[in-house]
Amino acid sequence: MSTYKVTVFTTNGVAATTFNNVFVKLVGTEGESERTWLWNLKGPLAFTQGAVSCFSVWCSTSIGKLLLIEIDKQALLLFPQDSWFPAKVEVESPEGHTYKFPIYRWNTDHKVHRFREATALRVFDDNHHLGRYTRQQELRQREEDYRWDVYMEGIPHCIKADSPLSLPCEVLFSYTKSKEFAFTVVSGLTELKLKGLSDCKKNWTNIDDINRVFCCKRTDISDYVQEHWKEDSFFGYQFLNGVNPMMIRRISCLPSNFPVTGNMVFPHCGPNLDEEVKKGNIFLCDYKTMDGVQTSIINGKKQYLMAPLVLLHKTADDKLMPIAIQLKQKPSEDNPIFLPTDSEYDWLMAKIFVRSADFNEHQLNVHLLRTHLLTEVFAVSLLRNVPMVHPLYKLLIPHTRYTLQINFLARKTLISEDGVFTQFVSSGGEGMITILKRSLSSMTYTSLCIPDDIAERGLQDVPNYYYRDDGLRIWDIIHRFVEGILGHYYQNDSHVQQDSEVQKWILDIFEHGFLSQASTGIPQKFTTVPELVKFVTMVIFTGSAQHAAVNSGQYDYGGWMPNNPISLQLPPPTKKGTASEATMLATFPDVNATVQGMATMWLLSKQSSDFIHLGQYIEEHFGEEIPCQMIKNFQEELKVLSEDIQARNKNLEVPYTYMDPAEVENSVAI
Repeated sequence: MSTYKVTVFTTNGVAATTFNNVFVKLVGTEGESERTWLWNLKGPLAFTQGAVSCFSVWCSTSIGKLLLIEIDKQALLLFPQDSWFPAKVEVESPEGHTYKFPIYRWNTDHKVHRFREATALRVFDDNHHLGRYTRQQELRQREEDYRWDVYMEGIPHCIKADSPLSLPCEVLFSYTKSKEFAFTVVSGLTELKLKGLSDCKKNWTNIDDINRVFCCKRTDISDYVQEHWKEDSFFGYQFLNGVNPMMIRRISCLPSNFPVTGNMVFPHCGPNLDEEVKKGNIFLCDYKTMDGVQTSIINGKKQYLMAPLVLLHKTADDKLMPIAIQLKQKPSEDNPIFLPTDSEYDWLMAKIFVRSADFNEHQLNVHLLRTHLLTEVFAVSLLRNVPMVHPLYKLLIPHTRYTLQINFLARKTLISEDGVFTQFVSSGGEGMITILKRSLSSMTYTSLCIPDDIAERGLQDVPNYYYRDDGLRIWDIIHRFVEGILGHYYQNDSHVQQDSEVQKWILDIFEHGFLSQASTGIPQKFTTVPELVKFVTMVIFTGSAQHAAVNSGQYDYGGWMPNNPISLQLPPPTKKGTASEATMLATFPDVNATVQGMATMWLLSKQSSDFIHLGQYIEEHFGEEIPCQMIKNFQEELKVLSEDIQARNKNLEVPYTYMDPAEVENSVAI
């Protein structure tokens, strides 16, 4: 008689407990055990939240090397079928070998569920017929559970779901996350409703009234923004280290539709414009994606969104200063080029229209499209095409946590027909669709890879660019980690080429994420190990560090509305000398639009208490020693970077914290 010691670990999470009877069958290369009821002295408490319970399973002879286990649970007479969240099962064989079986998913029914031993296996490694059969069955079920849907023509596809509860249980928010998220949503707007602001459709009449609303929610940086938002140096700083560090690029010549002259920007014998361009000191932000976009109607009033061009100059003291702004793409007499030498409100209004355009560019392209929607595609393709036993699944599944549900909620409450964005943002509705389509059609693979993107934008040596400095270091750390993990399983290029599951994963991404547009440069297949390593690095970076960089500071930089107006309800001046404080206040969004924007940005910047920061893998998917050691090395490198960033920030007037690994979440979860 051979005795197998079975240890079952139940997740230490709310509602993870089951009082149902649990059964297990062990399947090995030489046979299988009987289906065995797991019962010990703990009785019905064996599978409570956080429990670790041991059982014995007897077989007449050794069943060889364990391949998989089968688990099912059956309701008792007095207890209904409940949900259970087992973390893992460990089995010690009579020969002294310990086999680990990662589970980490909800069990909500009475069906038999199969789980593979933790050793990662590529598709061509799975030589046992039972292993191959289980692999095929798992993917067949996954294709049913994770189906593609078209939310909007011309943008990446998404998961098909009618409601959050129709999503597979394994991708839903935890109980803690659900309650905290709901509370943040309700409390933010309730506070503003009690103040009578969320339904107020009036204009702002003075800055002090905006300040009184702003006092509801404040951060150290939002206070700094309120104090410095009018300053040119801070306006320029935000293009490097604000919530949208993706627009600025060095130029080698001025665009033909931006007829700036040296006398305009450098009067009184200042620097020579052509010389400054040659020296690499002139930069451009071009919001051409906004050109001609249909704007929304808010509170019965037409809204305005410009497509500005902004020229910036790196000064001798390493500040980035705006030197010219043109608010429309086509130069004309009624489209003046605004300059710092203009009147206070002419120049300030030009900057306000730029900040509003930046808000729309950031929210729709940089944030929604390039992090949320793409990471959903990466996740759905992974779950459809790659089984749990595959090394790529083990590597990437922690970086998909909560992404499918948060994106469903975004489609339901933010960008839907009655969503906050549609109702209160200048590009809501038809304009939003136009911007998303244009942004996807112009997207490139290189722009998603920060080393390539920084080089293409010519920003390798721009001083005080902390997004670049921190982002490049995180990219390198992730790249070394991915290179180590994948290099352990793919010793040569032919291994990559013959892995049909990985090839299906990337093809699905190309077709459903980038709509088969070869111009993006997204690979349709992998032919070498370095190609695979780079793409997987991009996937992890996009869903963690890049999302943090463009999400976490939303309230910091947008909570004070004048710095980041979500909409503007007067057109820009067509000639100089007409702007005033009254004009500015009348141009700002109405009170209700302002507070809705503030509440939403507060919500999107709020971490939940079950936040898991980059590199922390609480689920043990890898079982082999070498990958586990690589994870520890990865965590150590991230810790060193975090310490370096925190030390640097002590000497900064405005600390840049968004890409500190201790503040970066593993996945797009908010």
